[in-house]
Amino acid sequence: MTETLTLRTELEEDRFSRFRLIPWWDQAKIQSARVLVIGAGALGNEILKNLALLGFLNIVIVDLDSIETSNLSRSVLFRASDVGSAKADAAARGYGNLLPEATVLPLAANVMQDCGLGLFAWADLIIAGLDNREARLWINRAAWKVGRPWIDGAIEGINGVARVFLPNQPPCYECTLGETDWAILNRRMSCNLLLHEAQPQGRVPTTPTISSVIAGIQVQELVKVLHGLPTLAGKGYVFEGLQHTSYVTQYTENPDCMSHASLENIVELGESSSEITLAELMRRGQEHLGVSETVIEFSRDIIWRLRCPRCGAIDDLFAPVGSVDFNRGRCLACSPDSAEPQMRIVDLLTGYRGEPELAGRTLDQLGLPLFDVFTVRSNDSEVNYLIAGDAAEVLGPLVREKEFAV
Repeated sequence: MTETLTLRTELEEDRFSRFRLIPWWDQAKIQSARVLVIGAGALGNEILKNLALLGFLNIVIVDLDSIETSNLSRSVLFRASDVGSAKADAAARGYGNLLPEATVLPLAANVMQDCGLGLFAWADLIIAGLDNREARLWINRAAWKVGRPWIDGAIEGINGVARVFLPNQPPCYECTLGETDWAILNRRMSCNLLLHEAQPQGRVPTTPTISSVIAGIQVQELVKVLHGLPTLAGKGYVFEGLQHTSYVTQYTENPDCMSHASLENIVELGESSSEITLAELMRRGQEHLGVSETVIEFSRDIIWRLRCPRCGAIDDLFAPVGSVDFNRGRCLACSPDSAEPQMRIVDLLTGYRGEPELAGRTLDQLGLPLFDVFTVRSNDSEVNYLIAGDAAEVLGPLVREKEFAV
């Protein structure tokens, strides 16, 4: 009898017992959920702290930056000894300290250039704490393509906003962008799609208090999405810290929005990107669709090469648009000492249309990330191939077979 009472007490008073007092709460659902966290700065730290305290066990953290001393005043997971380390790595260590049984994968990567759509398909939920529109726009389009919800947060000073975007339920993030937003986005690129000097990131003035407020709302919305409860879908929760006023704003769908494109009929391929050529992938797509005329569309545009119109020199790059600096476009072969060197022409690849010089190139030789999706399209049908053979290399301990298809 004593043993039974002891066991009952232990079950009732485990780490998450107070959560289970909430009638609709499902701790098993939380523990099995896979969460992609993009951004590990001030907001990202608070997001991750909350996820760890709630018991989320399967986490991928994506962040490109390294820790600076100024981050320590706004980032609960970072320590002075972490300065100079990748934010993703330090955040993963901090998460593990809070919840040792969790599996946390840090990726020191640019989400727009280095993360394949398979990573988004792996996740059940996506949550972001970023400071730029360009990355948000990419996340929005990727999440919509693979049918995943994502929760966005933004902070400045002591003000902030949290919002929820559900797949196939407009309005989406892109629907919220106005003329000023697009003007800022367009300033990042030159007319030939080379990147102007990047604006410094991580310089938005914020406090740890506003990070706590907005990240708390974001994670609460994530829990509600997971449990099928009403959320801020297509809406934004706006918090004004000076007077502590808040309100919910309703966004409007843009019928011409470019983000509303879903990938249907996703097929997992067991090979890795190094084992399949463009010609082979096209052949498979033609057999699958039962047609002889197809094209392959990439998940993002690629700078194939730079050509100098003056001297004819060609420089093969195979790099995602947005990763090549404007100065790289200057031809130094024919005018190495010129104050105004010749600008080279950018040859862009949006896909493969049977070009002989590309046929034998394997998928990992295109400048696209591993674990990505390729669309083989005919005039009236398409098939989307997820290169699932890359999953183990990308996801490591979080990989599971046959679970990525939408």
